[in-house]
Amino acid sequence: MFRSRSARAAVGAAFVAAVVVPLTGCGDSGALVSAGATPTANGPTRLWPGQPPASSPAYDFGEADTEVVKGVTAPGGDLRKVDPVAVVRAEIAAHPDVYAPSTGPYRGTVRRMADCGPGGDREECPVLEAYYRDLTGDGHDDLVLGFRLLPGNQTAVRMYTLRKGRLVQVLANDDAVIAVELAGRTVIIRSPAAIEGYEYRTQWNWDDEQRAMLLTRDEILRVGGSAGPSGSPASSRAPSASPSRSSSASSPTSSTSSSLSTSSSLSLSFSSPLSFLSSSSSVLPAEGP
Repeated sequence: MFRSRSARAAVGAAFVAAVVVPLTGCGDSGALVSAGATPTANGPTRLWPGQPPASSPAYDFGEADTEVVKGVTAPGGDLRKVDPVAVVRAEIAAHPDVYAPSTGPYRGTVRRMADCGPGGDREECPVLEAYYRDLTGDGHDDLVLGFRLLPGNQTAVRMYTLRKGRLVQVLANDDAVIAVELAGRTVIIRSPAAIEGYEYRTQWNWDDEQRAMLLTRDEILRVGGSAGPSGSPASSRAPSASPSRSSSASSPTSSTSSSLSTSSSLSLSFSSPLSFLSSSSSVLPAEGP
């Protein structure tokens, strides 16, 4: 049982008395010493208060966009029985403009998908290991997977959940990636910044209202030294002529931050962009490898 405020005060007074009394024998009066005046707390100052507030966003980033995966089912409602390679193939089929074999910006991914099948070179398969964790809070594991967007240096990070028996993509983010981490029910994506010694970190959390993973924090942090290996390409946050499955990572949302830490965190870190690659889909425990 938690003690009341008055009980805590009484215990605190007894503790102070027990400590102060012995100290008085050492020539110290034991009196409290002032540390100076307490600074006055100032609230934020609003600039241009006469300017009418915006009622709609300047750009539609599709923050809450979701997508039903066609042609892929979860046997028995178990996402662990879903083939991640089939999920990526379904995305390629659903977006031919992005994955056109000869002209699409991610045509290299399409060509490498042949290595994900029988007789292929599994080391060259662009589909990474699948991870499973309950990120929506419904008591069932969700699916997090990634795959290389070739011929560039970006990684596609996707999350899927089941909704009325259908596989639904609820997070889609493409970026140059240092690491992807799971901390509790938060997906953290770390990306190199163009400024040496800094990196971007975005955090994604489930929103019951939107039924999607929303970008809840987007920040740039000093990490000391180079955020990536020498000569590695910078994050793809700057506008690009190449289309992206999601522009959410470029959202102007920003905040000051503290590092998110949890004892049950799962990190998919790698020393250089895309060097944590492993082929196909090893089934790992829900709370981490």
